[in-house]
Amino acid sequence: MTKPILLLVDGSSYLYRAFHAMPDLRNSQNEPTGAIYGVLNMLRRLDGDFKGQNVAYKACVFDAKGKTFRDDWYPEYKANRPSMPDDLAAQIAPIHAGVAALGWPILMVDGVEADDVIGTLACQAAAEGLDVVVSTGDKDLAQLVTPQVRLVNTMSNETLDEAGVLAKFGVPPQRIVDYLTLIGDAVDNVPGVNKVGPKTAVKWLAQYGSLDGIIAAAGDIGGVVGENLRTALDFLPLGRRLVTVRCDLDLPQRATELIPRPTDREQLVELFTRYEMKSWLKEVSEQNKATTPATAIAAPVSPVSDSLFAPAPRHYTTILDWPTFDTWLDRIEKTPLVALDTETTSLDPFAARLVGISFATREGEAAYLPLAHDYPGAPQQLPLDAVLARLKPWLESPRHAKIGQHLKYDQHVFANHGIALAGVVHDTLLQSYVLEAGRSGVRGHDLGQLALRHLGLATIAYEDLCGKGVHQIGFNQVAIEQAGEYGAEDADLCLQLHARLFPQIAAETGLKRIYETIEIPVRDILYRMERTGILIDSTLLARQSDELGKRLLEIEGQAHELAGQPFNINSPKQLAEILFDKLGLPVKKKTPSGTPSTDEEVLSELALDYPLPKLLLESRQLAKLKGTYTDKLPRMVNAQTGRVHTSYAQAVAVTGRLASSDPNLQNIPVRTSEGRRIRAAFIAAPGCHIVSADYSQIELRIMAHLSQDARLIEAFASGEDVHRATAAEIFGVTPIEVGADQRRVAKVINFGLIYGMSAFGLARQLDLERSAAQSYIERYFARYPGVARYMERTRNEAKMQGYVETVFGRRLWLPDITAAQVGRRQGAERAAINAPMQGTAADLIKLAMIAVQDWIDRESLQTRQILQVHDEIVLEVPDRELARVREELPPLMTRLGGLGVPLAVEVGVGANWDEAH
Repeated sequence: MTKPILLLVDGSSYLYRAFHAMPDLRNSQNEPTGAIYGVLNMLRRLDGDFKGQNVAYKACVFDAKGKTFRDDWYPEYKANRPSMPDDLAAQIAPIHAGVAALGWPILMVDGVEADDVIGTLACQAAAEGLDVVVSTGDKDLAQLVTPQVRLVNTMSNETLDEAGVLAKFGVPPQRIVDYLTLIGDAVDNVPGVNKVGPKTAVKWLAQYGSLDGIIAAAGDIGGVVGENLRTALDFLPLGRRLVTVRCDLDLPQRATELIPRPTDREQLVELFTRYEMKSWLKEVSEQNKATTPATAIAAPVSPVSDSLFAPAPRHYTTILDWPTFDTWLDRIEKTPLVALDTETTSLDPFAARLVGISFATREGEAAYLPLAHDYPGAPQQLPLDAVLARLKPWLESPRHAKIGQHLKYDQHVFANHGIALAGVVHDTLLQSYVLEAGRSGVRGHDLGQLALRHLGLATIAYEDLCGKGVHQIGFNQVAIEQAGEYGAEDADLCLQLHARLFPQIAAETGLKRIYETIEIPVRDILYRMERTGILIDSTLLARQSDELGKRLLEIEGQAHELAGQPFNINSPKQLAEILFDKLGLPVKKKTPSGTPSTDEEVLSELALDYPLPKLLLESRQLAKLKGTYTDKLPRMVNAQTGRVHTSYAQAVAVTGRLASSDPNLQNIPVRTSEGRRIRAAFIAAPGCHIVSADYSQIELRIMAHLSQDARLIEAFASGEDVHRATAAEIFGVTPIEVGADQRRVAKVINFGLIYGMSAFGLARQLDLERSAAQSYIERYFARYPGVARYMERTRNEAKMQGYVETVFGRRLWLPDITAAQVGRRQGAERAAINAPMQGTAADLIKLAMIAVQDWIDRESLQTRQILQVHDEIVLEVPDRELARVREELPPLMTRLGGLGVPLAVEVGVGANWDEAH
């Protein structure tokens, strides 16, 4: 566009998109701020995109309150829309104030919608020789597109000109009204033709030319849709009026009167102070220091060229020839920290192959190197093997520092091509995890969420390029022009996020230690464990699966006998009829629909008194073992390695615990013989043994350290049986007189209380009177008063800070600690007590993994870590190294952490995991 530009923002669209996209951010007065932040950031992105272009006029258009002319035409118009959420309504006034303070003229016209104001202004401006850009996500406005008018979507980075509308909708802009009339608009409650979707609408418009042509041919269109069309004929003229954007309004301002105003920095300071937008407040305050108030008011500053939030310009390159490749290779070799990203054929890290690679060397400077886009008409790309041969020295160099988002995945991808990626020093996924896991309003750590949350940038979504569901295409089918923007942006955002997140981590000693000495080192160990995998005995699993199948059939027969009739034991409805209607068992709770529940909690309670629920529980447990493990594991063996490869997620559990998936090897039940037998199918390679190294009573030991309770510390220091000592105190006997049942009760109390168990919960678990359980708890705290003091102190700290910390400095956020709802608050208080122990245990096992791997590498051993489950490390050890590993592993793991109590590690050895555990 070379003419002067009118830039129009669909403010109402921005409001809702920001509100739903942003987390539930609030200031200290509990006022919602997410939509304010989101809208102003979307304007920032828009300003940045048009920086340097000839934007002479601009406006942000919002819907006014009250009815419009469409409500008069059709009373049901938008009748099914819910009212505006209270939290969004509370942010409307500050959003308007912020938009105006940024210099944007604001328009709200009573009796008409924002779309009609935008349409009228766009037509006026085009008639007066201006180019028009409308920023919106509303498909209805595609009808406004002409050679002078185009749409941009800041959320998807999509631009629609006439060709873009045709490509997106299948019809040109002048047929959009007809298209919308046929398919209807559920959001606005405008019915179209029943069962007519986009495909049929496009087909009919191509065949009959227009809506009028379709109406004229309605009698010739057969089938159900033809009948539906004829049924809708009377409504279609009104439907067309409802979806047509008016372009002939008498507005209070003409397009050429919408001149941008200077930024009102004083108003911004007031706004940012109230809503506690600290980084923005700092920025505008620094600008105010450099500019006197008189100058700030008088200077004719264009908000487009001098926007408070305008991001740096972006220079993205697509590498399609060797000279450009050489330029970028030289650049990344000389850059101290390079952001790296891959685009691939699959999310499966072992199956994924490279489609392209992205690099970023500084903010706004990035490149995409396409390697395997193979759609018809794709431009010639550099040969993949030759490129990787040139890049391999840099990729494998530990001296060349690299950063990325979840680089463990990219590391697998490069390994699939024979490249051992090295030099990974930062990962924005882990930075976000360390900094804000569990914080209020933080919903995830993927790149798009991080960019929106910390940079205010709405990124290009993968689905925008590849589609969804059955119609999704592979990234190799994405046009290189689009892929280049997407890939380069991902790498660029990594650098930008690092600049925002890492200083916050570095400023806190504990967080810096967690990030640099635990999470980053363990990332590489997890990669190696995933890559190694573990052998399984498929023949043994097949036998177990057959035995489980037979037992399930036996249980089904026994259940039918107890019920007095056959029934589907997997049907909640039939099960409820048998248990509660026929057998008359007590209803313990109901589902949201009001029917008696048959969930596991209910069956567990009923199983204490009735045989059928006990059988049903056994059936469910065995069916889960069969479906999840004995049937599925053999199918998950990698054909190339002959092993099963689980994936470990670092950035999931708030406590720092690792999560295993595909398959989940952390939840194999070990309290049943059937579960333990599944572990027996995890076997050592020929000439090796499985070794299990498991921290003993680690959370109780951490409790002793945190509480500094003298008796608890002494018990561990002297090697005393803590459960026996607790039982002796509670039951008033000597330790030697403690019986097995008494020790079991003490064990439940020892572990239950550190999980915040109440007297009611203890009574229920031990089948006691509540008064007896309360008496046990009082005796416990009388023996260990330091524990009671620790619990009270921790609860108070959590309420004041909003978080607790592990011994090593990991922050465990508790957003519900001050919740008004009693149940949520009490749950957070229990978590405040337990989280430091769970989190410290998670930190400790990761430190152990790092220490063990450092020792293996230093001594050039062939021993390999293959699994991490709870407080246990599982290794595959060559027989010639077995004696050394058994001897040196315990002291290596027990001298970590610097706790005030000794640690204990139990080491087991076997031909399989069950024998070793």
